[in-house]
Amino acid sequence: MLLEIENLHASVEGKPILKGVSLAIAPGEVHAIMGPNGSGKSTLAFVLAGREGYEVTEGSIRFGDEDLLAMEPEERARAGLFLAMQYPVEIPGVGNLYFLRQALNAIRKARGLEEISAAEFMRKAREEARRLGIGEDLLKRDLNVGFSGGEKKRNEILQMALLEPRLAVLDETDSGLDIDALRTVAEGVNRMRRPDRAFLVITHYQRLLEYIVPDVVHVMVDGRIRRTGGPELARELEERGYEGFLGRLAA
Repeated sequence: MLLEIENLHASVEGKPILKGVSLAIAPGEVHAIMGPNGSGKSTLAFVLAGREGYEVTEGSIRFGDEDLLAMEPEERARAGLFLAMQYPVEIPGVGNLYFLRQALNAIRKARGLEEISAAEFMRKAREEARRLGIGEDLLKRDLNVGFSGGEKKRNEILQMALLEPRLAVLDETDSGLDIDALRTVAEGVNRMRRPDRAFLVITHYQRLLEYIVPDVVHVMVDGRIRRTGGPELARELEERGYEGFLGRLAA
């Protein structure tokens, strides 16, 4: 398995959010986690990335052969874990291209590769940017500063394409996207599907999963995975909503 989560409990400011999450993702698989607001989906993404303030109180996470919880956030990134956030941060004074090249070279160094030359990096960045509908002007601006929601999400997928992670976690990447931007982002993800790479897609809605078709769908409610199935489970939730599902859980 590429990722194995066992009985994971996590709290934020002393409040329990994750209450026993277990799941396993093999290389080449795409898993989706769906659930209502406050169910713990984004908390799981932040715990995987090692975000400060998210305290793991019980359970374990294995990333390949490594104990993920024993690794610092930058070590997780170098090991091949990538998080595309729901709200990408703006960093004034840091150029987008500079950030992307520094991130790529940090990953290459961790893999025992030479730094990419400026010319080769620009070729790769421009090629991927064109595929994602990112203009040259956006590449030259400060990281995410003044970007629209769709531009920020495209830029996250550009970063993912350049870094070529082993596991990509997409935290509500479809949030705020119009249908054209959604298709573009999904096409970028689908181009990266490979037998040795896995994805964990976190979303409220089934519409993203029409374009990024998952192998497995999990439903998270109140900090636990309550049900697991195939792509048809996402369609069921779209038709019936979470209210009916929550009602069955309470019964």
